[in-house]
Amino acid sequence: METALQNMIQALREEIAQYGELLSLLEQQRRLLLGRCAEGLLENLRAIHAQVPLIAAVRKHREECRQDMASVSGQPESVSFHELFALAPAQYRGLLEALADEINDLRARTQQELEQNHRMLRRSIDFLRHVMTHFLMPVEEPIPTSCA
Repeated sequence: METALQNMIQALREEIAQYGELLSLLEQQRRLLLGRCAEGLLENLRAIHAQVPLIAAVRKHREECRQDMASVSGQPESVSFHELFALAPAQYRGLLEALADEINDLRARTQQELEQNHRMLRRSIDFLRHVMTHFLMPVEEPIPTSCA
């Protein structure tokens, strides 16, 4: 059980690190949007795009650790994290719960940043559409270029 427990703790810490990186990138994106820095925004979007599969990989690893911990403790694979953490030695329960709480907090903050940045991007696109509609629509009457 000790090895499975240590693997779970490490997996949770890695997930925190990866979500923290994504949150940092999203905060950077918000600053770039507010500063209207198009060049930096493209690089930021690439970094976010690269971060998403890393998060998927650490989440998959954490799930594998949960299944391993369940197996070692004689529990079904469907056992919840809460139930599994309750089976851990008392000296680890607080740490496991704190790590899980931190992940849940980071996920919520990440979702909020994503939604906020999405709204800002959508407003920018709507504004550009408005500008394009008013300035790029066909001119019915040409503007005279001479006094003749």
